[in-house]
Amino acid sequence: MPRGFSVLLGLALALAVVLGADVGKVATMIDFTRGDELWPSINDGVMGGVSSGEMVRSSSGFASFRGTVSFDNNGGFASVRSRPEAHDLSDFDALALRVRGDGKRYGFRLRTATSLDGVSYQASISPPEGEWVELVLPLEDFEPVYRGRVVPDHPPLDRSRIRTFGLLISRQEGPFQLDVARISAVATEPDDGP
Repeated sequence: MPRGFSVLLGLALALAVVLGADVGKVATMIDFTRGDELWPSINDGVMGGVSSGEMVRSSSGFASFRGTVSFDNNGGFASVRSRPEAHDLSDFDALALRVRGDGKRYGFRLRTATSLDGVSYQASISPPEGEWVELVLPLEDFEPVYRGRVVPDHPPLDRSRIRTFGLLISRQEGPFQLDVARISAVATEPDDGP
């Protein structure tokens, strides 16, 4: 699918999700407002850095991925990742994220393996500062990455084998906060059923 069409599809899906229109099928994967488990941190301390990042629950119920990115000791990233669980998203085309940003750029990551390290699939998000928005990320736009670099010869995302969801901020020094209410899987075609 051409990149321009993916962007238009994402905008159309976001509008449909916000307006409650029938976009086919929507399945809530994670909803922090209903008390879903917060994600543990994996920060640059694993390689000697001193960045801090954690996910905490706000008094309003949503989750906040917050902390400080530092370049000291060759660091520069903070991340959180859900605990491994099998998710088959074969019947879905996109993920819809209800988020509020701080004007910084984040990576939203999917992993098909349960190992701590290795290739993940990433889409970049830059939600506007201080405003709740619904971002729709077509699954075909997730790129394979390893330690911040695209892996061009790696197989595309296998939607049937999603194991973890994650958030990452890198190469942007200073404090950060990304608020997350929920993550849903979205299908663009209505499910007519039998």
